Amino acid sequence: MIDRYCTPAMEAIWSREAKYRRWLEVELAICRAHAEAGAIPQEDLREIEARAAFDLARCDELELETRHDLVAFVRNLEENVNAGGSTAGRWIHYGVTSYDVIDTALGMMLRDSCGVLLASLDRLDAEVVRLAREHADTPEIGRTHGIHAEPITFGFKVANWRAELQRNRRRLEALREEVAVGKVSGAVGIHAHTDPWLEARVLELLGLRPDEASTQIVNRDRHAAFLNGLALLAAGLERIATELRNLQRTEILEVQEAFASGQTGSSAMPHKRNPWNSETVCGLARLLRANAHAMLESVATWHERDLTNSSLERVILPDSCHLADFLLNRLTRILSGLQVFPDRMAANLRQMGDLVFSEHLMVALVGKGMARADAYKVAQRNAARAWEGHDFRSCVEADPDVRALLTAEELARVFSLEHHLRNARHTLRAVGIEV
Repeated sequence: MIDRYCTPAMEAIWSREAKYRRWLEVELAICRAHAEAGAIPQEDLREIEARAAFDLARCDELELETRHDLVAFVRNLEENVNAGGSTAGRWIHYGVTSYDVIDTALGMMLRDSCGVLLASLDRLDAEVVRLAREHADTPEIGRTHGIHAEPITFGFKVANWRAELQRNRRRLEALREEVAVGKVSGAVGIHAHTDPWLEARVLELLGLRPDEASTQIVNRDRHAAFLNGLALLAAGLERIATELRNLQRTEILEVQEAFASGQTGSSAMPHKRNPWNSETVCGLARLLRANAHAMLESVATWHERDLTNSSLERVILPDSCHLADFLLNRLTRILSGLQVFPDRMAANLRQMGDLVFSEHLMVALVGKGMARADAYKVAQRNAARAWEGHDFRSCVEADPDVRALLTAEELARVFSLEHHLRNARHTLRAVGIEV
């Protein structure tokens, strides 16, 4: 993983040192459970707990011989426990296989990663709520197909972002439960050397629950679901970032990322202020989607386990957790410094004059008894004159078919921005934003 994308909270979970500490926790929990059952003498357990430690450099030396990182780790623990002449080190890794340790530690790491992501998502949500409240009544033009459609408010747009963030939060909470599992069921999961009750006790000590039906590994559909959840989260963040990129276009310029004194937008064009932070979010979201696909390929294994999942997981699981946390924090930073230009939004909204109220005209005519197809034609023919340079409202007010059905007061409501936006705050309230 590129260091610049590693947040401290995630690094504390996924660094090699942190991973090995989790392995140690699992090995110690296995020893404690055996000791509780009477299989390991209590004095040996005390020696193990007092002396079990690892040194990464020594693990590397041993791995040159073993070509197996977990075995090298176990040998290093045994060396340290037996350093004073003890034989208690023989109980380390007693009756278990490598992935009893690796997958159980992984369950803790994924569980804790979800906690970090939820905290980061909450910080982003706070910025979204702030923006929505501040601009609950800031009008801007809504766009479909990139073309002016009907007026909305910027707060309404932001409330839509929050709705998706809330769904992603619920997904993360569910995924935290799904990945918080481990296994101490042996080489093929049949509990040949560790009884199910001992497995349950080990996992209880570690704050996990047993995978109901493991093989040599915890089944990878859990991990695929986790990475697909992160991909969905990233897709939502990309949607926000894409909107911000579009709103920063020169001809729109309704918002702008913070631009620091001395910051460079282009090596050739001194005037440039590019939306590079939002572009970064969009680019890195693609990596999370690719990683989710790779994890889906690891759900199927040969029989009770092969090695195809191991190599890619060493890359995509830590990388994906780092990336997701980075994207959440980067978007939080973007929104916290975002400049919003209400005057520019108002100017863009008026760019097409009153054409954006054409549907209100059609609906008003239908309400007065005109057939919908005829009402559409009346609105469309007046809109066509506006495209030719005439004022839409003046054309409508002079249209005999309109004058025959609508009063001046009713026409005023047709062209009222306040009437059009009267329910805009409903969406904010619906997603828990009180204004």
